[in-house]
Amino acid sequence: MARGEGAEPHAASLLPIEPINTQIKTAKPKEQRNRLTAWNKLCYGIGGAPYQITGSALGFFLQIYLLDVAQLDPFHASIILFVGRAWDAVTDPTVGFLVSRSRWTGVGRMMPWILCSTPFAVLTYFLIWYVPPFEQGKVVWYLVFYCLFQSMQTCFHVPYSALTMFISNDQRERDSATAYRMMVEVLGTVLGTAIQGQVVGGATDCPTEPGDVDAGNSTNASRVSLDETKQAYMIASGAICVIYVLCAAVLFLGVKEQKESGRQKTVLTFRQGLWLVMSYGPYVKLVIGFLFTSLAFMLLEGNFALFITYALGHRRDFQNILLVIMLSGALTIPWWQWFLTRFGKKKAAYFGISWAVPFMILIVCIESHLIVSYLVSVAAGVSVAAAFLLPWSMLPDVVDDFKVRNPGIHGHEALFYSFYVFFIKFASGVSLGVSTLSLKFAGYLTGSCSQPEAVSLTLKVLVSPVPILLIAVGLLILKTYPIDEERRQCNRKLLQEMLDSESETSALGNKV
Repeated sequence: MARGEGAEPHAASLLPIEPINTQIKTAKPKEQRNRLTAWNKLCYGIGGAPYQITGSALGFFLQIYLLDVAQLDPFHASIILFVGRAWDAVTDPTVGFLVSRSRWTGVGRMMPWILCSTPFAVLTYFLIWYVPPFEQGKVVWYLVFYCLFQSMQTCFHVPYSALTMFISNDQRERDSATAYRMMVEVLGTVLGTAIQGQVVGGATDCPTEPGDVDAGNSTNASRVSLDETKQAYMIASGAICVIYVLCAAVLFLGVKEQKESGRQKTVLTFRQGLWLVMSYGPYVKLVIGFLFTSLAFMLLEGNFALFITYALGHRRDFQNILLVIMLSGALTIPWWQWFLTRFGKKKAAYFGISWAVPFMILIVCIESHLIVSYLVSVAAGVSVAAAFLLPWSMLPDVVDDFKVRNPGIHGHEALFYSFYVFFIKFASGVSLGVSTLSLKFAGYLTGSCSQPEAVSLTLKVLVSPVPILLIAVGLLILKTYPIDEERRQCNRKLLQEMLDSESETSALGNKV
């Protein structure tokens, strides 16, 4: 479906007549042959794994890595987290604009971005988890490579997200492919959490109970353990880099962009593109609603490892608790796909996202107990699955709705996805920066096995009351989102009629 350039219709008229007539006669069978197979959908889904694997590793572990392994001051760590995410957010609409103006190549319009960015993303990701052998300039090291990785990741993820609109004309097939993608992406978060957590989880010198510390040997043990922890983070990052490359290769080999014929892109400036997407009401309501709900889960994700370690006291089990959340989410993705098909996407959003609220309350109200923590993690994972699936399942509906109401504008799907990711990532940067800064004001002790009571209280606030408030605001905004199931089905029929009309016009033009 990716669009060709203006010269291609003229080139098509130079082709021999017999192949053209054969193509016209067999148009319907060809359409059937171009339908997505389960293998195509699986390969498409695997392409989303690198973003989630690296994202889960960075989201759950980067904050605690910068504080306890790189041993940066919380203020400096907050600067790295905020600036890195803010830079990442700025690059999204920029890359989306550049992608929308890209030319069609032999491998498509999105694939070249994905292929070219992969080696640079892998290199910069590995260097984020390397502790340089100098103290002066360490902050600059992490800031530079974090920003570079985010830029390369954007060059991968924005075209990949927009690829949803170019793998099939059928809305149901795109929804099915999105479900495959969400399933694999949640498995990717499981894999990222498992690799990073299990490799680095055992490398700690801190005892389970504070009273077990041997004061005489604590400094020596700390030095040995810190070196082992640094090595463990590098091993984990190396394994994730290998998986990143393999997933990109599977995506390239298993998915083919479908090229639209007969349409030419409407060339707009960046300002025009920005106005195009930000003035479209359904898109704005969807983005703002999920902005608040996503911010809630980002706060939870960014602070949960520290919360488990210092507020609940489960230092030896925090990586396993995180893994249970992700496993629970992965296993419930198919159920959520059935739910949104049966009851509609808006109802799935209300029910799925609000499901986490009672367990956010429970985890901070009960006395610390390991079994209860695991049970709450299983239940919370169900809501995490909904938070993963629904935004990416509903964005194509907004793009379809825009196409129906603006039939003369084509080729700007990447802008809708990139601006959505821009707001989500910018909010993520704000949340990580503010939460890390809050820990500094609470008196966080870098490299310490225990923290003041004020730090524990701050972590409880960051993983329960604040996310609950954000979820409530987000769901109220989503209530005004106008695309219900009836409108979605109507758009699907109108788009199919438009495609059929374009096919007939193109066939007649070629025949003449």
